[in-house]
Amino acid sequence: MIESWVIDDDSPVPVPFERVPEALRARIDSGRLETWFTSSSGRRLAFVTNTERAMVVLLDGEDDPGEHAVDPRAAGSSAGFILSNGQHDEYPDEDTVPVGEAFRLVTHLISTGSWPADACWAADR
Repeated sequence: MIESWVIDDDSPVPVPFERVPEALRARIDSGRLETWFTSSSGRRLAFVTNTERAMVVLLDGEDDPGEHAVDPRAAGSSAGFILSNGQHDEYPDEDTVPVGEAFRLVTHLISTGSWPADACWAADR
């Protein structure tokens, strides 16, 4: 079964994978730096950005600690990740990826349901 994905606080209409980067850019441009997608199978996908780097997290369900994209060669940390509840977060750069790479990862996850073969990710389970 192929999953369909919707952006939680937008339209109930599934987002075609080809439109994911455009949808994320529009949300960032309007100041919404946190985006949650929910799939027809109940999985959740989070994208949180500071406009330069992004955290991408894939959850199998509500109680799943999930897995997230990593950048093992990155050093330092970045702030400016503003959640929808107003919380400001800072993450180690190794736990985030450049925003362009995040667009690619989210697009691939929504298109295929899995990480790209060349993606670096870590299980938090």
